[in-house]
Amino acid sequence: MNLPSFGVGTFRLTGQTVIDSVRNALDVGYRAIDTAQIYGNEAEVGQAIAESGVPRDEIFLTTKIWVDNHAADALLPSLRESLAKLRTDHVDLLLIHWPAPGSAVPLREYMEALAEAKALGLTRQIGVSNFNIALTRQAIEVVGKGGIATNQIELSPYLQNTALTAFLAEQGITVTSYMTLAYGKVLKDPVLAAIAAKHQATVAQVALAWALQLGYAVIPSSTKRENLASNLLARELVLDAQDMAAIAALDRNGREVDPPGLAPAWD
Repeated sequence: MNLPSFGVGTFRLTGQTVIDSVRNALDVGYRAIDTAQIYGNEAEVGQAIAESGVPRDEIFLTTKIWVDNHAADALLPSLRESLAKLRTDHVDLLLIHWPAPGSAVPLREYMEALAEAKALGLTRQIGVSNFNIALTRQAIEVVGKGGIATNQIELSPYLQNTALTAFLAEQGITVTSYMTLAYGKVLKDPVLAAIAAKHQATVAQVALAWALQLGYAVIPSSTKRENLASNLLARELVLDAQDMAAIAALDRNGREVDPPGLAPAWD
């Protein structure tokens, strides 16, 4: 099963807001949905899917294991709770959300538990999120080359993390870009605005098209139906070499997500 290149994210969306966002996303054509235990919205995501009328087997559903559930005796029970909330017997992709803080739980322990979840049919694919090169190497050693479907990491025109993305490409691991719009900061960028005007596109479409052309999957979120529909059009936008070079020059290590005690030392 291939990883969809375009999905809808649900970070920071809760209650009726996330229900409406997911239902609108499915209605305008999205078929991949990304959530996580720590988002506190799995039940609402499950409700939105159930009420959408879209068959479950047409939807690629991702959730992520929170750090409190890394231990071998906690990961699978927490996943089963997530599945109950999501109203499904499996997810299509299960990720370790962050590496264990201070290595409190050995990486091998939670990666083996993740692999067990796949063996039990509770997830179709497994992967990691926010892992640097060293941690990704360790994860590969546990589950084997080809065992990790993706590393979901923060990427945007302002944070391009080229060493990590090059390593993941070498390993055959799909890059999933989250925060591709840098909390909206890139929407005000004059370089991106000029490229958008040139293509009669939106700045959001340009940023998403940039990531897609680099081979990344993207999971932008929105509470507005018109923005959800507009973002999807990024799949049809083709940037030229001059555009891509101009965007490459915007890299400035502009990290938006770097929680103390949680984020690893980045390569």
